[in-house]
Amino acid sequence: MIATQPFGRTGHQSTRTIFGAAALGDASQDVADRTLEVLQRYGVNHIDVAASYGDAEERIGPWMGRHRGDFFLATKTGARDRAGAREELHRSLDRLQTDHVDLWQLHNLVDPAEWDEALSPGGALDAAVEAREQGLVRFIGVTGHGSAIPAMHRRSLERFDFDSVLLPYSYVIMQEPDYAADFEALAAICVDRNVAMQTIKSIAAGPWWGQEHTANTWYRPLTTQGDIDHAVWWVLGRPDIFLNTVGDVDLLPKVLDAASRFEERPSDEEMTNLTAQREMVTLFP
Repeated sequence: MIATQPFGRTGHQSTRTIFGAAALGDASQDVADRTLEVLQRYGVNHIDVAASYGDAEERIGPWMGRHRGDFFLATKTGARDRAGAREELHRSLDRLQTDHVDLWQLHNLVDPAEWDEALSPGGALDAAVEAREQGLVRFIGVTGHGSAIPAMHRRSLERFDFDSVLLPYSYVIMQEPDYAADFEALAAICVDRNVAMQTIKSIAAGPWWGQEHTANTWYRPLTTQGDIDHAVWWVLGRPDIFLNTVGDVDLLPKVLDAASRFEERPSDEEMTNLTAQREMVTLFP
């Protein structure tokens, strides 16, 4: 089983690995149902999906009739205006077959112009606050990718008291001095305000660089259990953060197996050797 810890200020004890449901974007219902069995085997109790993840919300929907109480359920909107976000939320609720989600997140809020629209009057944030008042969502978060996102999340937290953030975090990414400095500054704010920190790209090895895609991820992932162990353990070696799992159902059991056996963070020497052996590079230079 995978250890749990408080998900920020929400009062929920979430497993330190959160199911990244992008893995179900183009999966059949049969594959999705078998994935549920894997999640149950490891005690995963937190699902993170998005309106833009293909059919993922529809695949999760049938689970909710029997298992809604077993999961902290999060989804995301990519809309930037109030009306569009509200419409997308209701579509998500219908697809997820639930009357509320525990966490609704403004998805990939990185572009400055989109950021300004979403967080200004009439923007998606207004829809989120309204939905919270109506009981359709319990908590509000913000997510993002790329090298600028730690700084953008700090800016977002200055504008609104979000309950969670989501961004990349791995040994390789944290070797970029500017990114690492911005991440640490964001982490300090999150600890001070009890904002949950979700992290992605734990097992990313680099771009595909024209290679044949052998996994359902937009990046080249680590694939052997030993390599995944080290990458996952390094992330989990930082207290108070969460690891959102890989977007590939075949690699998912390896990530969960690694998390279930976590004891301590690998040394920098071990991680440096892994980085060299697997030719790992950051996705966000």
